Amino acid sequence: MDLEQIKAMLSSTVITIADQPVSLGGLLFIPFIIYGGLLLTRWTIRVITNRLVSNKTDPNIIHLLQRILYVIVITILLLTTLDMMNIPIAAFAFLSGAIAIGFGFGAQNIINNFISGWILLWERPIRIGDFLEVEGAKGIVEEINTRSTRIRRVDGVHLLIPNSKLLENTVVNWTLLDSLVRTNVRVGVAYGTPAKTAAKLLLEATVSLPEVLTDPAPVVSFEDFGDNALIFEVNFWINSKVEGGLRVTRSNIRFKLDELLTENNIVVAYPQRDVHLDGAITIVNTKA
Repeated sequence: MDLEQIKAMLSSTVITIADQPVSLGGLLFIPFIIYGGLLLTRWTIRVITNRLVSNKTDPNIIHLLQRILYVIVITILLLTTLDMMNIPIAAFAFLSGAIAIGFGFGAQNIINNFISGWILLWERPIRIGDFLEVEGAKGIVEEINTRSTRIRRVDGVHLLIPNSKLLENTVVNWTLLDSLVRTNVRVGVAYGTPAKTAAKLLLEATVSLPEVLTDPAPVVSFEDFGDNALIFEVNFWINSKVEGGLRVTRSNIRFKLDELLTENNIVVAYPQRDVHLDGAITIVNTKA
């Protein structure tokens, strides 16, 4: 087969759309256009991402820009392909409307999650790196996609949560504005212990940890005269992006407090019960 025959075969009409002939060469050229365009797009996005990362740009902004660039490129590739094939966009108006109606009825949930994903990326109520609590599950946001959001739970398990659920349900974002978190430690000491001394030692154990913030300062309160103990509580703030930081800090305070109480001969109260026995015994003799 010579060159003229190849040209004739490639220029032969395969299909006609809106009175516009589409040649075999045009159809075969479409994959090369799309593949080349996607390769160029990935390279461009990689270069832009590396530059933004080097400038310490917010990862949420980088993620949003990547999504927008992909949408723009796909749109340009589609329009370019139709233009090179001399196919007017109006030719797909009726077909697009019919597909959209059918797709809308059959994929409402998918469309809902898709739109919710763009809302999350644009409004940023939830960002990459945030610590969330969703329906009892706690974890760090690793990626926000157009359909779902990937969260790494505190035990290492990955969760894929539909984007619509993050917008329609109540979500606790521990780090929405900052990473400041307040927590507390309670202790009960035996009756007879000087209350002011116990409060002083609890405050000393708290402020001895460097992760405890001095502004706002820790506050110790005498909570109650309990059944078996005098109850004290200290409230304090720390910078923590994960729940584990709270548990570790509370544990360290208890370790330190136990040392201070032992040094000052103060006993941590334990449950007590007073049992009263009636010594009177009645004997009943029964005679036949």
